[in-house]
Amino acid sequence: MPDAAPRSIHAKTPGHEYDILVRPGLLHAAGLILRRLTHSNKAAVITDSTVGPLHADTLSASLTAAGFSVIRVEVPAGEDHKILSETLPIFDRLLRANIDRSTPIIALGGGVVGDVAGFVAATILRGVPFLQVPTSLLAMVDASVGGKTGVNHPAGKNLIGAFHQPIAVLIDPAVLKTLPPRELRGGLAECIKHDIIRDAEAFSRLERDITKALALDLDYLCDLIAHNVAIKAKVVEADPKEKGERAHLNFGHTFGHAIEHVSQYQYSHGESIALGMVAAAALAHDLGMIDDSARRRIIAVIEKAGLPVRGVTLDTAELLAVANADKKVKDGRLRFVLPDRIGHVVIRDDIPAEKVRAAFEGLRR
Repeated sequence: MPDAAPRSIHAKTPGHEYDILVRPGLLHAAGLILRRLTHSNKAAVITDSTVGPLHADTLSASLTAAGFSVIRVEVPAGEDHKILSETLPIFDRLLRANIDRSTPIIALGGGVVGDVAGFVAATILRGVPFLQVPTSLLAMVDASVGGKTGVNHPAGKNLIGAFHQPIAVLIDPAVLKTLPPRELRGGLAECIKHDIIRDAEAFSRLERDITKALALDLDYLCDLIAHNVAIKAKVVEADPKEKGERAHLNFGHTFGHAIEHVSQYQYSHGESIALGMVAAAALAHDLGMIDDSARRRIIAVIEKAGLPVRGVTLDTAELLAVANADKKVKDGRLRFVLPDRIGHVVIRDDIPAEKVRAAFEGLRR
């Protein structure tokens, strides 16, 4: 399998195109791939204190073998470190290393590392090339594709950032063998989300086969990742700056980001989005948009992935306050992405506050 040709998905946005490659063992080939994309003799790797000890040596060896001088920056792991003040030492390190506008920055890690490294790449020297090497399932199927970068603010998630498309995304599913089971389950939340918003047939396959992902079946994971990346890339191509259709990718996120924030990240991003999808499905059912069978199917596949669907004890008033401060609020109206059937969603900004409250309250039981 490591010697097989990678699955390749081509992503295209205005003025920019790049390939997303999926293959076990790709981490070892990263240097040769990057060499075809840049003439720079330097490469900066940004990773975190969890992923660095596991995979940074492999990536660095590949880069060195391809003729790169490697600048390595390791940041503390965790969402609570994804803040503006903690990016300053990264800028200091890279500027001291005399990088220039041709020096690629490589994000080696999960979604937090990708967001932070991408934000640094978008802003240092007014923008340098950016390569994504995601190591979590969540980052592989969602965060590494589409060019969103950013850091958190006390008022909410990802409120400071920029769109900065990568020059390539290299996905090595073999690294998922080092991923904690909780993080693997969290990534499945985004896989479920993609099929709810776009592909009813694939959702049925998830209902049948999702436990293969939990068993780390690499053939299945390659197919699953490539399928999800293709969905994400197609949506981003149609709407690179989230002016319309790309907002569909926020299914479950208005509720989920509030849960993640109010819990002070005790719920992981994937767990929060899982709960957010349960709340969104309940809201859609309450509004008569989907029947109870569809709502139950959504809940059942989330449970089958080992993700939470109930038991939230967070303060509802606080959750509502954070939701109403979300960056997806437009003209003072909170927008929700809601399914009108499995495989299709619509955006609603006319939801009565009491129904939003009821959807949050429904997560308690």
